[in-house]
Amino acid sequence: MQKLYPKISFLLMLFAGLSFSIQAQHEHHNMAGHSMDTSKAVWRMPPMNMEMPMLPGMHNELPPVEPFIAGLGLTKEDIPFAKPQEILELADGDTVALQASIVRRNLEGKDYVMYGYNGQYPGPLLKAPQNSTVVVEFNNQIEFPTTVHWHGLRHDYRFDGTMFSQDPVMIGESFTYELFFRDAGVYWYHPHVLEYIQQDLGLYGNMLVAPPEEDYYNPVNREEMLILDDILIDDQGMIPWGKSSPTHALMGRFGNVMLVNGKTDYKLNIDRNEVLRFYITNVANTRTFNMVFEGAKVKVVGSDVSKFEEEVYTENVPIAVAERYIVEVLYEEPGTYPILNSIQAINHFRGEFYPHKDTLGMVTVSKKKADESFTEAFNTLRVNEDVKKDIAGFEPYFDKPVDKELELTVAVKNLPIPIMQSMQLDTAYVPHVEWNDTMPMMNWLSTGKQVEWILRDPATGKKNMDIYWDFKKGDVIKLRIFNNPDTFHPMNHPFHIHGQRHLVLSMDGVENPNMVWKDTSIIPVGSTVDLLVEMSNPGKWMMHCHIGEHLDAGMMLGFEVGETP
Repeated sequence: MQKLYPKISFLLMLFAGLSFSIQAQHEHHNMAGHSMDTSKAVWRMPPMNMEMPMLPGMHNELPPVEPFIAGLGLTKEDIPFAKPQEILELADGDTVALQASIVRRNLEGKDYVMYGYNGQYPGPLLKAPQNSTVVVEFNNQIEFPTTVHWHGLRHDYRFDGTMFSQDPVMIGESFTYELFFRDAGVYWYHPHVLEYIQQDLGLYGNMLVAPPEEDYYNPVNREEMLILDDILIDDQGMIPWGKSSPTHALMGRFGNVMLVNGKTDYKLNIDRNEVLRFYITNVANTRTFNMVFEGAKVKVVGSDVSKFEEEVYTENVPIAVAERYIVEVLYEEPGTYPILNSIQAINHFRGEFYPHKDTLGMVTVSKKKADESFTEAFNTLRVNEDVKKDIAGFEPYFDKPVDKELELTVAVKNLPIPIMQSMQLDTAYVPHVEWNDTMPMMNWLSTGKQVEWILRDPATGKKNMDIYWDFKKGDVIKLRIFNNPDTFHPMNHPFHIHGQRHLVLSMDGVENPNMVWKDTSIIPVGSTVDLLVEMSNPGKWMMHCHIGEHLDAGMMLGFEVGETP
C-alpha cells in the first residue's frame, strides 16, 4: 500500500473494536428497518469500516438536526411497488404526465420506502428528437415541496426548476414545464429542492435527445442507458437523512450499496463482437465513479452537451456527480465480464492508499457471433469535424483575459472538538479526488448547520448567494476556478452551470487537447481550472457544486443573461 503520511496515534486504532448503541431502535420493523406505523425517525450511526473508526469521545454524539425517513406513518398497503423504467418515445409538441410519489423498492431481498417518478425506477426515459419541444405536466405526491430541474437543457429559464424560475410545487399541487431539446445527447432530470434527500431516494431519470443525422454517431448493435448511484443502508434499513439540513456535509453522503438503473444486479446478455453504446449518468449524492469494462475495448465518444472533437480509446471512465459520458464498448470474446468501479481508495486513519473494486454489473457474452458487425467503425478513431468547426469559432476567446474568478473553500463552526483535532492531522495530505468516504463518523456528524461550503468572488469578497453576475446574450466568459487546498478538509467539486454550455480550456496551466461541450466539470482539490462559458441563453440561472450536501450547505450563486440590446 502507498503511504500518505505517518500513521496517526495508535490510540485512535484502539477504538476500532468498540461496539455501542447510539439510541434504542424500534423493536418491530415491518419494512426493512423502520416501523410503518410510527411518525418518528431515530438516529443511528451509519455503517463503519473499522479500519476508519470512530474518534475517542464521540460515541454519544448525534447530528444536531431532526432525522428523516420516507413514508413513516404509512402502512405497506398505502405504498405501491415501483415498476422498472418505461421508455417514452416523444415527438415535437407532445405532452407527458410526470408524478413524484412514494413507492416501495426491493433491494437485495429487502423492501424499502423510496420515491419515484411515475412509480418507476429510474423515472421514465424521455426520448425526443433534437430541436423539439415537449410539455411535461408535473404533479407532486411526495412528503416535501419539490421542483424538477432538467439538467443540461438550454431552454427557457422559467422551466429550469430552481428558485429563480418558480416557487416549489407544494404537496398535491402541479406545475407545467415546457422543455426545448436544443442539443443532441444524454441529459437527466431531478429535484432542485432538498435534492440530497429527494434525489437520493430515487427521483431521477434520463432524457435522450436524438440528432437528425443518421451518421451523427458510429453504427452500433445496441444502445444501453446506465444510471450510476449509491445508497446508504445498514441491516435495519435506510440511514436517516437530516430533515431540514444535510448530514454528511463535509464530504457528501457516500452510499455503501451500488445501484445501476436502480438495481443492485444489473445484467446484460450480448453476442460476441457486438458493439454497444452506453449512455452513462452519475446521479449519486457525492461519489465519483471510475468505471472499468473488464474484458472489453472502450472508446469515449461524447460527454454532457456534445461529442468530443476526437474519439479516444480508454481503459477507464472517471465520471463525477451529474456528468454524462457516451462510450462505445466492444466485447470480442465469449465469457462473463464485470463492470467495475475501480478506485484507489484512501484510509486517512492509517495513512494509506489501497485498491478497491465494486462490481456494478455483469455482461455475459455468448459464443454466437453478432449478426451484423460494426467492428470496423469501432476500430477507427473518428474525428468529429462538426464539433471541431463549432469550437473553432470560439478559439479567438481562448487567450482572452479572465473575466470572472471563483475560489472554492469551506468554513466550519460548532463541530465537536475531536473532529476539529482530527482534521488538523487529516489535512496533512489532501487527495485531488475523494473516491470513498475516508471518515464516516466525522462526515455523518457534520451538518449544514455547522459546515458552509463557499464560492468566493476574489474581486468583491462576496460569497455564494451574495454573488449575482450580469451578462448579455452572446457574451463569451472566461471563468477561472481555484479549489483552495489550504482549508478545513477541502473537497473536489463537480461544478454545474445552468442553462449554458462551456469548454474546459485548461487545468493547472495545461491546455485541454480534446474538447467537448460540458455543463458540469470536476474541479479537483488544489487545481485551477479555466472554463470558457458561452452565454447563449437569456434568463436567471445558477452555478453550484452538484454534491447534494454541498449545495444545501450554501455552495451556489446566481447569474443573469440579459437579451442583447
